[in-house]
Amino acid sequence: MRLDGLLSFPLTPFTADRADVAWPSLADHLERQLAAGPAALFVACGTGELTALSPAEYERVVRTAVAVTAGRVPVLAGVGGGPQVARENLAAARRAGADGALLLPPYLVESTPAGLVEHVRWVAAGGGLPVIVYQRANAVLDPAAAVALLDIDEVAGIKDGRGDVDAMLRIVTAIRHSGHRRAAEFRFLNGLPTAELSAAAYAAIGVAAYSSAVLTFVPDLATAFHAAVTGGDEATTGALLAAFYLPFAELRARAPGYAVALVKAGARLSGQDVGGVRPPLCDPSPEHEQRLAAIVAAGRDTLAEVRRG
Repeated sequence: MRLDGLLSFPLTPFTADRADVAWPSLADHLERQLAAGPAALFVACGTGELTALSPAEYERVVRTAVAVTAGRVPVLAGVGGGPQVARENLAAARRAGADGALLLPPYLVESTPAGLVEHVRWVAAGGGLPVIVYQRANAVLDPAAAVALLDIDEVAGIKDGRGDVDAMLRIVTAIRHSGHRRAAEFRFLNGLPTAELSAAAYAAIGVAAYSSAVLTFVPDLATAFHAAVTGGDEATTGALLAAFYLPFAELRARAPGYAVALVKAGARLSGQDVGGVRPPLCDPSPEHEQRLAAIVAAGRDTLAEVRRG
């Protein structure tokens, strides 16, 4: 799994009463994501509302993604919660045919960087799947802890969701210059909410691949931005940041949970039958949905203008 490129984090559609996963809508959503040409699908992660899924739903979501994808790109599944629950998630993901897993922060408790390494070891060792460690919230590594992850063969990389570029540079440098046999193959991913805002800064420190929640509802904008930022087209990236990404990020910051709920609202506005979010997340207000529609329209108008030259 090279994971070089734009990474898709699909939504989990629910029925109108939120009592079940809308399975036909999930398959349709996954096909739409694949049509955008991502490097990999990360299902049942944060955007996919991992914490809202029952164990049976979780395994079926992963199994559905594997079946729909049919080997076109790698499928990675979110795993998380406490150490035992995360282990059970990992076992279910393996049964369902996933190619790897994204380990979200441990539930509720805080620890030291060394304690986080032991948590990762407990969950990943012997699980039979490559694991990406998601650094964010209460899961914070330092350079020594990051290098220690190299000794856990199942750990394939780190996804950063903290946004501290200086700290991430120290981690990347420590691993790349550790002399460890796995140092060159280890992967780094930019996993910030609306990662496009930091894509250029992270690429400058050796973290070029990033996750895109925007891909779930406006793949035309997400893929155009990715092509521009990787191709050094500063005019296009600047125009899209100004017209779409910065206003979207400002709206996303209006309420806790909008990193998921606003994205799901965008998917509904694009004609996808994904339903609402499960509690404790809250769907956006009608006013905010209208604002989102206006931001999307402005982004598409700007992209058309840029392409016309």
